[in-house]
Amino acid sequence: MTPSTEAPGWALFTAAEPDLAALVEARFGAYRHHVLATLRRDGSPRTTGLEVRFLGGELWLGMMPGSLKALDLRRDPRFALQANPGGGTGMGGGDVRISGRAVEVEDAETKSAYVKEVEPPQPFHLFRTEPTEVVRTYVEDETYLVSQVWKPGEPVRTLRRT
Repeated sequence: MTPSTEAPGWALFTAAEPDLAALVEARFGAYRHHVLATLRRDGSPRTTGLEVRFLGGELWLGMMPGSLKALDLRRDPRFALQANPGGGTGMGGGDVRISGRAVEVEDAETKSAYVKEVEPPQPFHLFRTEPTEVVRTYVEDETYLVSQVWKPGEPVRTLRRT
Protein backbone atom coordinates (compact mmCIF):
# COMPACT_ATOMS: atom_id res chain seq x y z
CA MET A 1 0.00 0.00 0.00
CA THR A 2 1.24 3.48 -0.76
CA PRO A 3 0.85 6.47 1.58
CA SER A 4 -2.18 8.65 1.00
CA THR A 5 -1.73 12.20 -0.23
CA GLU A 6 -5.32 13.19 0.62
CA ALA A 7 -4.67 14.63 4.09
CA PRO A 8 -2.03 14.51 6.80
CA GLY A 9 -1.88 10.95 8.03
CA TRP A 10 0.59 8.75 9.84
CA ALA A 11 3.23 9.47 7.18
CA LEU A 12 3.35 13.11 8.29
CA PHE A 13 4.23 12.03 11.83
CA THR A 14 6.75 9.46 10.58
CA ALA A 15 8.49 12.08 8.40
CA ALA A 16 8.56 14.64 11.23
CA GLU A 17 9.63 12.28 14.05
CA PRO A 18 10.93 8.98 12.63
CA ASP A 19 12.50 7.73 15.88
CA LEU A 20 9.41 8.36 17.98
CA ALA A 21 7.18 6.93 15.24
CA ALA A 22 9.26 3.73 15.21
CA LEU A 23 8.90 3.40 19.01
CA VAL A 24 5.14 3.93 18.81
CA GLU A 25 4.73 1.39 16.00
CA ALA A 26 6.83 -1.15 17.91
CA ARG A 27 4.74 -0.60 21.03
CA PHE A 28 1.53 -1.25 19.09
CA GLY A 29 3.20 -4.21 17.37
CA ALA A 30 3.95 -5.87 20.72
CA TYR A 31 0.31 -6.92 21.16
CA ARG A 32 -2.57 -7.68 18.85
CA HIS A 33 -5.45 -5.94 20.64
CA HIS A 34 -5.61 -2.32 21.77
CA VAL A 35 -8.27 0.06 23.12
CA LEU A 36 -10.14 2.54 20.93
CA ALA A 37 -12.20 5.38 22.40
CA THR A 38 -14.96 6.94 20.29
CA LEU A 39 -17.86 9.25 21.05
CA ARG A 40 -21.42 7.95 21.32
CA ARG A 41 -24.35 9.85 19.85
CA ASP A 42 -24.95 11.51 23.26
CA GLY A 43 -21.28 12.58 23.51
CA SER A 44 -20.30 10.06 26.17
CA PRO A 45 -17.18 7.95 25.59
CA ARG A 46 -17.22 4.39 24.28
CA THR A 47 -14.16 2.15 24.62
CA THR A 48 -13.75 -1.04 22.62
CA GLY A 49 -11.06 -3.47 21.65
CA LEU A 50 -9.46 -3.11 18.24
CA GLU A 51 -6.66 -4.42 16.06
CA VAL A 52 -4.65 -1.78 14.18
CA ARG A 53 -2.35 -1.94 11.16
CA PHE A 54 0.53 0.26 10.04
CA LEU A 55 0.70 -0.20 6.27
CA GLY A 56 1.97 1.97 3.45
CA GLY A 57 2.84 4.85 5.75
CA GLU A 58 -0.64 4.95 7.27
CA LEU A 59 -2.32 3.82 10.48
CA TRP A 60 -5.48 1.86 9.58
CA LEU A 61 -8.47 0.88 11.70
CA GLY A 62 -10.57 -1.99 10.35
CA MET A 63 -13.97 -2.82 11.84
CA MET A 64 -16.87 -5.22 11.45
CA PRO A 65 -19.80 -3.91 9.40
CA GLY A 66 -22.28 -1.91 11.44
CA SER A 67 -20.16 -2.07 14.61
CA LEU A 68 -20.96 0.63 17.13
CA LYS A 69 -17.42 2.02 17.00
CA ALA A 70 -17.65 2.33 13.19
CA LEU A 71 -21.01 4.08 13.48
CA ASP A 72 -19.53 6.40 16.12
CA LEU A 73 -16.64 7.33 13.81
CA ARG A 74 -18.96 7.89 10.87
CA ARG A 75 -20.93 10.36 13.00
CA ASP A 76 -17.93 11.98 14.76
CA PRO A 77 -14.45 11.07 13.48
CA ARG A 78 -12.58 11.93 16.68
CA PHE A 79 -10.86 9.02 18.40
CA ALA A 80 -8.22 8.10 20.97
CA LEU A 81 -6.22 4.89 20.67
CA GLN A 82 -4.30 3.34 23.57
CA ALA A 83 -1.68 0.65 23.05
CA ASN A 84 -2.22 -2.52 25.06
CA PRO A 85 -0.11 -2.15 28.23
CA GLY A 86 0.51 -5.90 28.39
CA GLY A 87 0.59 -8.06 31.46
CA GLY A 88 2.44 -7.39 34.69
CA THR A 89 4.17 -4.12 35.44
CA GLY A 90 6.58 -3.99 32.52
CA MET A 91 5.71 -1.67 29.67
CA GLY A 92 8.72 -1.95 27.40
CA GLY A 93 8.71 1.06 25.12
CA GLY A 94 6.39 2.97 27.44
CA ASP A 95 2.72 3.80 27.27
CA VAL A 96 1.61 5.20 23.91
CA ARG A 97 -1.58 6.95 22.84
CA ILE A 98 -2.72 8.41 19.54
CA SER A 99 -5.57 10.90 19.16
CA GLY A 100 -6.99 12.23 15.94
CA ARG A 101 -9.60 11.83 13.26
CA ALA A 102 -10.59 8.63 11.48
CA VAL A 103 -11.69 9.01 7.86
CA GLU A 104 -13.67 6.15 6.35
CA VAL A 105 -12.18 4.80 3.13
CA GLU A 106 -14.65 3.53 0.57
CA ASP A 107 -12.33 3.65 -2.43
CA ALA A 108 -12.35 0.14 -3.92
CA GLU A 109 -8.68 0.22 -4.93
CA THR A 110 -7.50 1.22 -1.45
CA LYS A 111 -9.72 -1.35 0.25
CA SER A 112 -8.54 -4.03 -2.19
CA ALA A 113 -4.89 -3.24 -1.38
CA TYR A 114 -5.70 -3.46 2.35
CA VAL A 115 -7.43 -6.83 1.86
CA LYS A 116 -4.34 -8.20 0.08
CA GLU A 117 -2.17 -7.24 3.06
CA VAL A 118 -4.46 -8.04 5.98
CA GLU A 119 -7.13 -10.49 4.74
CA PRO A 120 -9.89 -9.17 7.03
CA PRO A 121 -13.29 -10.83 7.31
CA GLN A 122 -15.66 -9.45 4.67
CA PRO A 123 -17.40 -7.04 4.57
CA PHE A 124 -15.68 -4.44 6.77
CA HIS A 125 -15.28 -0.74 7.47
CA LEU A 126 -11.84 0.75 6.87
CA PHE A 127 -10.67 4.02 8.40
CA ARG A 128 -7.45 5.93 7.67
CA THR A 129 -6.24 7.99 10.60
CA GLU A 130 -5.15 11.61 10.77
CA PRO A 131 -3.25 11.97 14.06
CA THR A 132 -3.64 15.23 15.96
CA GLU A 133 -1.53 14.10 18.92
CA VAL A 134 0.85 11.25 19.70
CA VAL A 135 2.01 10.75 23.30
CA ARG A 136 4.60 8.39 24.72
CA THR A 137 4.99 8.20 28.51
CA TYR A 138 7.73 6.22 30.25
CA VAL A 139 9.88 6.13 33.38
CA GLU A 140 13.49 7.30 33.03
CA ASP A 141 16.25 6.28 35.46
CA GLU A 142 13.59 5.08 37.93
CA THR A 143 13.22 8.77 38.84
CA TYR A 144 11.40 10.73 36.17
CA LEU A 145 8.04 10.29 34.51
CA VAL A 146 8.70 11.46 30.96
CA SER A 147 6.06 12.39 28.40
CA GLN A 148 6.88 13.04 24.77
CA VAL A 149 4.07 14.89 23.00
CA TRP A 150 3.84 15.47 19.24
CA LYS A 151 1.27 17.57 17.40
CA PRO A 152 1.26 18.32 13.66
CA GLY A 153 3.48 21.27 12.79
CA GLU A 154 5.20 21.27 16.18
CA PRO A 155 8.39 19.64 17.41
CA VAL A 156 8.12 16.97 20.08
CA ARG A 157 7.76 18.45 23.57
CA THR A 158 9.41 16.45 26.33
CA LEU A 159 8.11 16.89 29.86
CA ARG A 160 9.85 15.39 32.92
CA ARG A 161 8.52 15.21 36.45
CA THR A 162 9.71 13.50 39.59
